[in-house]
Amino acid sequence: MNIISRTISALVFLLIGFFLSIYSLRMQVVSWILLFYSIVLIVIGIFILFNKKEDKIEEIKISKTKKGGKNE
Repeated sequence: MNIISRTISALVFLLIGFFLSIYSLRMQVVSWILLFYSIVLIVIGIFILFNKKEDKIEEIKISKTKKGGKNE
């Protein structure tokens, strides 16, 4: 996952999570299930945003395919 797609997907998760948390807190009766799901979405969004290990794994895979292989 490159930087742009990682940022876009993380922002989508974060925005949906923040929207759901605000919506659940503004209701007359606080919806604890909705608040729980929004916190989970926010945590997943933060994890996606700051996960740089996958970029290093992709670089290794790309460099191995470019260097090695049969010449046909």
